[in-house]
Amino acid sequence: MKQNLFRGFWNLFKGYWSSEEKWKARGLLSVVIALNFAMVYLLVQINNWYNEFYNSLQNYESDLFWPLVGKFTALAFTYILIAVYAIYLRQMLQLKWRIWMTNQYLKSWMEKQIYYRLQLTGGATDNPDQRISEDINQFVGLTLQLLIGFLKQITTLAAFGVVLWELSGEYTLNLSGTEFIIYGYMFWFSLIYSGVGTYLAHKVGRKLIGLNFDQQKYEADFRFNMMRVRENSESIAFYRGESAELEGFKDKFNRVIKNFWALMTKTKHLNFYVNGYSQLAIIVPLIMAAPRYFSGAMQLGGLMQTISAFGRVQDALSYFVDSYDTIASLAAVVNRLAGFTEHIEEAVEIKDGVQRKSSAEKVLKLENLTIKLPDDKILIKNLNLELSQSKRLLVTGASGCGKSTLLRTLAGIWFYASGEIELPNDSKVLFLPQRPYLPLGTLKQALLYPSTEFQSDDKLTEVLKTVDLPELTSKLDLEDDWSRILSLGEQQRLAFARVLLTKPDFLFLDEATSALDEPREQEMYELLRKKLPNLTIVSVGHRSTLNKQHDFLLAIIENSNYNINKL
Repeated sequence: MKQNLFRGFWNLFKGYWSSEEKWKARGLLSVVIALNFAMVYLLVQINNWYNEFYNSLQNYESDLFWPLVGKFTALAFTYILIAVYAIYLRQMLQLKWRIWMTNQYLKSWMEKQIYYRLQLTGGATDNPDQRISEDINQFVGLTLQLLIGFLKQITTLAAFGVVLWELSGEYTLNLSGTEFIIYGYMFWFSLIYSGVGTYLAHKVGRKLIGLNFDQQKYEADFRFNMMRVRENSESIAFYRGESAELEGFKDKFNRVIKNFWALMTKTKHLNFYVNGYSQLAIIVPLIMAAPRYFSGAMQLGGLMQTISAFGRVQDALSYFVDSYDTIASLAAVVNRLAGFTEHIEEAVEIKDGVQRKSSAEKVLKLENLTIKLPDDKILIKNLNLELSQSKRLLVTGASGCGKSTLLRTLAGIWFYASGEIELPNDSKVLFLPQRPYLPLGTLKQALLYPSTEFQSDDKLTEVLKTVDLPELTSKLDLEDDWSRILSLGEQQRLAFARVLLTKPDFLFLDEATSALDEPREQEMYELLRKKLPNLTIVSVGHRSTLNKQHDFLLAIIENSNYNINKL
């Protein structure tokens, strides 16, 4: 578990620092670290000031009072200035790192249709949106916080350890008549105190890592359930499914609450320990230094300087005690991001079993194409087909026989298949699903999707009128959720408008006219024949009225067999 955690952290950490931005990143990190080192130096100077100031008070040296106040003011002002810019530049580095990581993950998630492949691998990655939007931000922020804090505390330990060693002097311990002289005894005591404290903090708080991991997962699941209701509000309303959805909400939310109670309990135990540990550290140096002060070996200034130095050393050595909750959160984030990365890599490794060829002939050719389910069940076996330019093929069959999966295979997004698929060189291919995808944004963006090329409003207006959507021509620049506003039939006509704008060579339709009445369906197919006479079409459908719009019929029948007939 620890090995995997460290390996996962290193794999996530190293990318940015060895990227094309590495020198800027390293330079900015060096400045931040240097500022933190400067803060430690100023704290040492302030610690020395304690000695001077309190000794002057003890000796009633009034002429030193205001000069020492002025010295403290200068040190404090400089410290504040450096501290502000140390945080500001750290946040700048955090932002740049987050931008780089987010872009890398977005690219990996979208390339090679990984967002879709992840579903084919069994849905092992939950809420990838949360991994990219929240976990990356947390990983970068917590890593910089802990890394820079650690370096600062190491420097503090080195600087104040020397001070505490010198101030401690020596302590004579008498055991059974034998005297032992311990040099720098307060430094050694601080070391033992913090070491034991760190070990006990780990024992008390180690379960927080798993609880933090689960909390993020349950919160995301609960939020995703509510998003699903928003996206499918009309279907749920038709079903009167409010009670069922409410039960689902309660179940997901109960997991959130149950885990949070466990998280609260463990955090309470850790806070009891950490706060008790911190409060005890206030009185301990006084007790340890008191004998030297009362013996006259140390003045008041030395006592105050010793207490301050002990506090700094103890804080440095107790860094992991104070940061345990942060470390637990980081470990949970690393586990989630490392798991997400692993699943992306697994999805990339899924190989397409189909050989895809290009040819000079304007023909779609399938040779010995066998399509399976992930469990190796064969849907279509050894399909051989040749469809020349401008010809139309209708695919029919019982529900679940593999019609849509055939289109997925032709699109290159279904990998449980073998055989050969041949298409002309540089051919433009377009697939229309039953429910068109309409991105959030303007109607113009929805109409042009997935293209981002400029098209004049006059051309878009003409196309909308052609598919009998004239009422939308005045709304091209209006932003809204068009999948909610438009009926499914209107969405399908909008998809045909996309075809007219895209002008593909091959068009594949997966029940893309199911929401249209038969006359409107016939109108759309005839529109394609008129506007794009060289277009080759493969349609999946159930209506017998589609027969007259196609040249050939591919009927998928039982036991993975098929028939091809001319219509």
